[in-house]
Amino acid sequence: MNDVKTSTPVARRDILKTIGLTATVGAGAAILSKPASAAVTTAKPQFGMLIDLRRCIGCHACSVSCKAEFDVPLGATRSWVEYIEKGDYPNVSRSFLPRLCNHCSEPSCVDVCPTDATWKRKADGVVVVDPDICIGCKYCLQACPYDARFINPVTGAADKCDFCLHRTIKGLEPSCVNACMGGARIFGDINDPSSEISKRIAHEPVSVLRQEQGTEPNVYYIAADHSDENIAKSRGRYVRVDTHRRQQERR
Repeated sequence: MNDVKTSTPVARRDILKTIGLTATVGAGAAILSKPASAAVTTAKPQFGMLIDLRRCIGCHACSVSCKAEFDVPLGATRSWVEYIEKGDYPNVSRSFLPRLCNHCSEPSCVDVCPTDATWKRKADGVVVVDPDICIGCKYCLQACPYDARFINPVTGAADKCDFCLHRTIKGLEPSCVNACMGGARIFGDINDPSSEISKRIAHEPVSVLRQEQGTEPNVYYIAADHSDENIAKSRGRYVRVDTHRRQQERR
């Protein structure tokens, strides 16, 4: 299994399950307000990411570093950045919305997998895929409300962001966090009240994608523009959402 990248390919799912960390460490949205006490929801660690769009410049360093880290095949993306343009001249604006797997607390992709090839790790809450067990049925692709999964044309299995598990189990940050020149990304254990991400989520107005789906995503945004071009068009407003990924449809 290749969910954890090492010098020697890891071939078995149970090896990944037993690895622990050395330290605890278009799109609808809703603004979430969390008191400081809400930072602790369970004794189990839950890795998550906070993306501060006030610091994002849309440089694509995150998606490029991700592609290089995993040698992602041409035409496929583990992470991507959306460009959101809206308004009428001279009152126009442009913003960015980085996208990736949300490593949900209630992942719909896990429930639909017929072979148990995808599951949520107890050690850190990261949702992973075993390409040796995946049969490429695409059930998880349809179940994911964030379009975060794709079929890897090389392996024939479902693929997606895994928070750079091969790095985080060694105490390193994910590649996208390391590459972000604006410092827009914060990674850590959401359930650790002493972590930076937990403190920021507790005291900042944050939002998540498609909260109404009930998946409880663990990727949070600050100052994100979740405008939907179809809804805007029906109301006579101009909104355009572009992305560099081959799959243009937005969910």
